[in-house]
Amino acid sequence: MRAFLNYFIKFPVAANLIMFGILIMGVVGMMNMKSTFFPEVESRIIQIQIVYPGASPEEIEEGIVKKIEENLKGVTGVERYTSVSRENSGTVTVEVLKGYKPDLVLQDVKNAVDQISSFPVGMEPPTVFRQENLGFAISYAISGDVDLKTLKRYSRQVEDDLLAIDGISKVSLSGFPEEEIEIAFRERDLRAYGLTFQQATQAVRNANIELTGGTIKGKDEELLVRARNKAYYAEGLRDIVVKTTPEGSVVRLHQIANITDQWADTPSRSFLNGHPSVVVTVQNTLEEDVISVTDKVKAYMEGFNKNNQAVQAIMIRDGTVILRQRIALLTENGILGFVIVVLLLAMFLHWRLAFWVAISIPISF
Repeated sequence: MRAFLNYFIKFPVAANLIMFGILIMGVVGMMNMKSTFFPEVESRIIQIQIVYPGASPEEIEEGIVKKIEENLKGVTGVERYTSVSRENSGTVTVEVLKGYKPDLVLQDVKNAVDQISSFPVGMEPPTVFRQENLGFAISYAISGDVDLKTLKRYSRQVEDDLLAIDGISKVSLSGFPEEEIEIAFRERDLRAYGLTFQQATQAVRNANIELTGGTIKGKDEELLVRARNKAYYAEGLRDIVVKTTPEGSVVRLHQIANITDQWADTPSRSFLNGHPSVVVTVQNTLEEDVISVTDKVKAYMEGFNKNNQAVQAIMIRDGTVILRQRIALLTENGILGFVIVVLLLAMFLHWRLAFWVAISIPISF
């Protein structure tokens, strides 16, 4: 140890170079360090979302959930799974065993679900995803004296623009009703074409589906067979064939019904200063810096307000306020502690020696 210390006493330049190297690495590490309020914890939860319009909880349980649970029994890395069946939908939650990589188990769970080819006709394809641990960054309200359709258009624009910014990946909208397609059958036209209400609705269900047909296993690959024929707007349903006559002519949906895009009746709506509003919530993933995300959103919203007069973006909550306060407090305490140490050492030592002794404190951290 004495020889080690004597070396740096004999060659002080080497000690200074090492010190400056440590300082540079510390500054670089601090600049690349992510800011977060809570410790990072990797998610080990996989969720399977089920949507089956018009189905009861019992139908969801018997026709879908039990089939999924049966296939999950052969998946390795699964600690346990639980399910909830509700009207029109259901959820299967899978917990991954410690020691297994969640992404690999996720792929096995997807394959297990895709192998089921006996799902009820009319249900939407199950959505399998790994639940992310997201942190709250910031939220804004988009509001103005405009109709709901215009407000939603502006909000969708904000959502798309934010997602296009590097470092922002999680943006959600809330506060407005969901869009629905209303089909109002005309009784006179139904009778004219010899159709019943049940026949017409069944024809719409059969033509407006998205389902999986299982998998085709090849020598080097496995292909998923899926039928996609689902409309999300009224225009996509107008030309659905409801009936084909013996003469070869067809009856289309718009000939027997009025099809319009409508807003769903929801009990909750968002208002700001008496005007309808849409809440834009931005979250950060484990890989994203929450302060960087918040600063980018603020910069975008400032430009959005300058370029739009009909609607304005008003900040509701900034999730980094407390974090910024903690960082500022830590910085102030560090500077104050450094000054106190220098002053106390200067009372007993030469001020230059006191300064270099005090410098060792931040370097050691």
